[in-house]
Amino acid sequence: MSDEINELDLVVLLEELPAKGLPRGQVGRVIGEMGSGIYEVEFSDSDGVAFAFLPLRERQIMKLLFDHPADVEYED
Repeated sequence: MSDEINELDLVVLLEELPAKGLPRGQVGRVIGEMGSGIYEVEFSDSDGVAFAFLPLRERQIMKLLFDHPADVEYED
């Protein structure tokens, strides 16, 4: 499992962007890498209709992880 951000990954916005109407915690999808740690992110509503496309720096987003980390042991 990798924290590396790739095209089509789901990411969460780590800071509020009031000028764009986006709150911290808004979920988006990476649609491309623009180079040097900058990603084009699409934000869509629950019907899949896109309402924002923004270039964001890697420090502004975090990749959402869904896989079980193999090296973590859980207690019953």
